[in-house]
Amino acid sequence: MGEGPGEGSEPHTPRRTTAYLDRDRATPPAPRAIIIGAANENPFANPARRLTHLGWSRYKLRVPQSEDVRAPSEGDSPDVLYVITDLELGGVPLHLHRLALAMRDRGLRVAVVSLARPGPVGDRMKADGIPVYSCDGRGGWDVRVIPRLASIIRRTQPRVIHALLFHANLASRWAAQSVGFPADRLVCEIQTVEVERRWHLWLDNMTYDLCRFTIGNSPSVIEHLAERGRIPRDRLRLVRGGIEPAPLRQAPAIDRTALGAPPDARLVLWAGRLDPVKGLALLLDAFRDVSQQVDAHLCLAGGGPLRGELERQITRLALGDRVHLLGPRSDVPSLLRAADVFVFPSRTEGLPNALLEAMAAGCPIVTTDVPGCRDLIEHDRTGLLVPYADTTSLSAALLRLLEDRATARRLGREASETVERRWRICQTHDAYAVLYAELLT
Repeated sequence: MGEGPGEGSEPHTPRRTTAYLDRDRATPPAPRAIIIGAANENPFANPARRLTHLGWSRYKLRVPQSEDVRAPSEGDSPDVLYVITDLELGGVPLHLHRLALAMRDRGLRVAVVSLARPGPVGDRMKADGIPVYSCDGRGGWDVRVIPRLASIIRRTQPRVIHALLFHANLASRWAAQSVGFPADRLVCEIQTVEVERRWHLWLDNMTYDLCRFTIGNSPSVIEHLAERGRIPRDRLRLVRGGIEPAPLRQAPAIDRTALGAPPDARLVLWAGRLDPVKGLALLLDAFRDVSQQVDAHLCLAGGGPLRGELERQITRLALGDRVHLLGPRSDVPSLLRAADVFVFPSRTEGLPNALLEAMAAGCPIVTTDVPGCRDLIEHDRTGLLVPYADTTSLSAALLRLLEDRATARRLGREASETVERRWRICQTHDAYAVLYAELLT
């Protein structure tokens, strides 16, 4: 294995438990990750009201004893075991794919567990030689994934567990506890500002002390977890998201006629998951006004549960010849290079990769002034911010950039330069490497 966090310093003595066999490994000293603010008293810290030790005997009894997961050979156990809710096409699974490859390139052994059946991103990981396990979960509340995950943890014997997304975080905390995996070797990551399912925040608060700390990928996420989730600030870590800008800038522009848009029409693009939180119904209402004033077409790239409802709204608004549902796409960089404006009217975000990609591509942006989006976009410098659900302001901002091409080019150029300075993926991976080294010292 190449030079990495597992080499180059005096060995330390890891904490041992009766249920989990930890291994003595040499690890280098590392600077502490930045603590976000000072420790605050947690109003839910009364042990009688916490879920930290609820029901462990039941889960311990149900941990499978079969050899359903291959026991690792000598030197084969992962340094980092990533756990994620699913590996369908989406921002967080793709982020994890890049992260796992980057950590492997730095000399760490990595493996990935999906609570659900492996999806397209899981297939890509396997093709890249990353071990992928599945708990075969069949829904958000399939509690069978907890003992299955516990079995994988026990048999693969990872040094660190890094969970991502709410269900994976919760399952990892409980599964790790059930097999005695040290809580100070487990980190959980949240990449959204949750506003619709407040009970997510309640459960995160009730179980945060089953892991070393909780990672947020933007200042907005950290503040939300501290203020709304009431997780003590000394248990939070900020690892800013990032992107590799070169592929976005070098991608060839797609032929607009292949999208159903005339070559001389203005093209507005949105990309992501067709989900109510993305504000797409509002976007269609705003675009109807836009299309009445300029020759413009709107392309929505992505799949999701909202497609049928959007199709009905497009028909109701008589926009069938102006709005194009492209479905999931693997050529988003080429779409961005062809677009005149990228629009992103979400209700809330964490740190949207779609915005980072549009910024890197130099595509002028209109987005909402909400958490996550405002972490990336500075109004009238790197894009335009409008209030959420204000269709009048949204249509006005779109019209401004479609008609004032000089302003649009200026905003796109400034956004691309900002990504180069502040949001490069190598900086994100450096921060994760420091974090893993901290866990192992």
